[in-house]
Amino acid sequence: MQLTSLPHVSQLALGLAALYLLYTIVTSVSLWQQRRAFKRAHGALDAPQLPQKGFYGISTFRENFAAVKEHRLLEWFRQRFVTVGSNTVQLEILGRQVISTCEPENLKTILALDFKKWRLSNVRTTSFWPLLGEGIFTTNGHKWQTSRNLLRPNFVRNQVADMGTFEKHVTNLIAAIPRDGSTVDLAELFFRLTVDSATEFLFGESTHSLLRSDDAEFAGAFNRSQAHVAQRTRYGFWARFVPSNNEFEKDRKFVHDFVDYYVARGLKAKQQADGKSVTDRYVFVDGLLEHTSDPVRIRSELLNILVAGRDTTASLLSNVWWALSHYPHVWKRLQDELAALDGQEPTFEQLKDFKYLKATMNEALRLWPVVPLNSREATEDTILPLGGGPDGTAPLFVRKGRVVNYSVYAMQRRTDLFGSDADEFRPERWLDEPDSDVKGIRPGWEFLPFNGGPRICLGQQFALTEASYTTVRLCQAFSGIESRLPGEWRESLTLTCVSGDGAKVALTPRKL
Repeated sequence: MQLTSLPHVSQLALGLAALYLLYTIVTSVSLWQQRRAFKRAHGALDAPQLPQKGFYGISTFRENFAAVKEHRLLEWFRQRFVTVGSNTVQLEILGRQVISTCEPENLKTILALDFKKWRLSNVRTTSFWPLLGEGIFTTNGHKWQTSRNLLRPNFVRNQVADMGTFEKHVTNLIAAIPRDGSTVDLAELFFRLTVDSATEFLFGESTHSLLRSDDAEFAGAFNRSQAHVAQRTRYGFWARFVPSNNEFEKDRKFVHDFVDYYVARGLKAKQQADGKSVTDRYVFVDGLLEHTSDPVRIRSELLNILVAGRDTTASLLSNVWWALSHYPHVWKRLQDELAALDGQEPTFEQLKDFKYLKATMNEALRLWPVVPLNSREATEDTILPLGGGPDGTAPLFVRKGRVVNYSVYAMQRRTDLFGSDADEFRPERWLDEPDSDVKGIRPGWEFLPFNGGPRICLGQQFALTEASYTTVRLCQAFSGIESRLPGEWRESLTLTCVSGDGAKVALTPRKL
C-alpha cells in the first residue's frame, strides 16, 4: 500500500514545488514593477558603480583588509569617491551590494528626517554583542530608547559642569607626566584619565588607573577586543560565521571581569545604603537599579558608555595634542589665549568663552573624527536626496535591507565644503578674524563629529568639556612642547579612531 502511494506523494511534492516557484516568480516580478514605479515617481536613479575586479566583490574585500593593516582605510574609502567622481558610490563586497556616501543631505535624511526608516544593521549588532552586550550602541527600537532614557540623566548641565571631578583626575594626569624632558605618550595617559573619570561619573567610584600601573592591561584588552569586533563587521553578512580567536576570548573575559568587579561593588554599596544613592549626585548604577538588578545588563550598559565616555574623549585629546606638538603657531596662540586665566582653574562658563580653544577642538574633530565611519540599514524601500546618476546629483533609490555606509572622514575633508586647504590643520577656519574679510565656518550637517538626529551623542557636551578642561590645565602646567614623533598622522581604527602612533611628546614644566 505504501509503495503504490509513493508516485502520488512525489507528484504532490512536485506540484507544491512548482506552485512555490510560480509564487516566487510572480511576487518578484510584482516587487520589481512596484520598485520601478517608485523610482520613476521620485526621479530616482542608481548610484554609480565602483569599478571592481573579479566577481563577488572578493577583490574589494581583500583591499579593505590590506588598507586596515596598512593604517590607510579612511583614505582608501575617501579615494573611492574620487575614483568614481561622485560623493555616493555603489560597490559589491562578498556578494552584497553596499552604498557609500559622504553627502551631508543624505546623512541628514538618514539620521534625522527619515530616522524611522533606518536602523543599525544586523551585522553591527551581531558583531558587537559578544563584547558590548545589549546597550545604546548595539540595539534598535524600544531597547535603544530604554538605554538612552537611562543614560540621559548623566548628562544634565549640573553634571557636565562639575569641574571638581575633572580637576581631581587631571591633577593625577599632570603628576604622571615626566618633568625632565623625557618622552611621554600622552595618548596612553589620556585613555587612563578618561576611564578614571568615566567610572566615577557612571558608578560613583573611580578606577584610579592613573595612580596604578596594573590597570594598563585593561586598556590593552579593551582596545584589542574592540579591534576584533570592528574587524568582524567588515565581513558583512558573513560576520556571523567568523569564529572568535583565543586572544579575543581572553581579552573579552578580562574586560568583563574587570567591569564586573566594579558592578559588584556598586551593587553592594547600593544595597548597604538601603536603596539610597551613595553620592549626592545622580549615579548611573542608581538609575539602572531602578529597572534591573541583572549584573550582565548593567555591565553591558556600562561598556557601551565606556566606549563613548572613555574612547571618544581620549581619542580627541590624543589627536589635539598630536596637533599641538606639530603646529607651534597653534600652541603659541592657544597659550596666549589661556594666559587670561592667570593659572586659575577655569569654570564651565569660562571654557565656553575661549574661542581659539574651541576652534582647535573643532579642527581636530573635523580632520580626525573619532567615529569616522558609520552605517545604517534601510527598513523599507526609500529615497535619498542625492547619489543617483553618473555624477551623483539625482535622487537615489535604496531598497529595503540595503546598507548605506557613510564616511564622516571623507565628508569633513571635502574641499567644496571646507576650502582648498581642507587637508590642513588650521583652527583659524572656525573664527571670524577681526582683520580679515573671511568669516568662520558655520557648518550644518557637513560637520558631524557626534552623529546627528535622535541618536546624536548624549555625551557630546561632556566630552568637549572634559577635553577642553584637560587641555587648559595641561597648558597651564607646561610652557613648551616638542614632538617626539615626526611624520604624518596615521590612523588606528577600532570602534573609534585615534593617532596610531599615539601622542609622543616632551613637555617643559612652567616655572613658578
